[in-house]
Amino acid sequence: MRFIDARTDPWKTVRGEDGPLPHPDPMPQRLLTLEQWHAVRDTWPAQLPTGVRLPNTLDVDELSADLRGPGARLSLVVLHFPKWTDGRAYSQARVLRARHRFDGELRATGEVLVDMLPLLQRCGFDAVQLRHDQRIEDAVRALGFFAGHYQGDVREPRPAFARDLSAQSMGNGAGEAAELFAGQGI
Repeated sequence: MRFIDARTDPWKTVRGEDGPLPHPDPMPQRLLTLEQWHAVRDTWPAQLPTGVRLPNTLDVDELSADLRGPGARLSLVVLHFPKWTDGRAYSQARVLRARHRFDGELRATGEVLVDMLPLLQRCGFDAVQLRHDQRIEDAVRALGFFAGHYQGDVREPRPAFARDLSAQSMGNGAGEAAELFAGQGI
């Protein structure tokens, strides 16, 4: 998991005096709002690395053509947590990774707390911008709290017992232990 420092982030938003510019000029590593992206999508050069910031109320299926395959246009999707108790961005991330096979950077911003990191990682986030009062050292430690999980996730969809049984059938040393304690080899 990458930790983003807004001061050194190469992805830049395009703002004017009164908020986001409605029609920004094409440049690499632009981080656009959804409204900006809709305004420039048809004229934006396909080869430019482009990111989009999505509200957590959006049905991410609307962007399916821009996320994968030959028409993929987005390199970065930023999902916002307006409150740490609002989990809709977790669902958006899972849909982007599992259903749409988005393989670009998926970043969490807003009220991102250290306690959220293991679940963020399991849902498919690979970068976070922590809330200002959270420390990176604590975040790194939080990512190491759990050696494994019983349930599958976007990176490893098989539950623990299926992983153990697979290792047993391939002769990877799980052997009798996997047979007796399927799912305990995490």
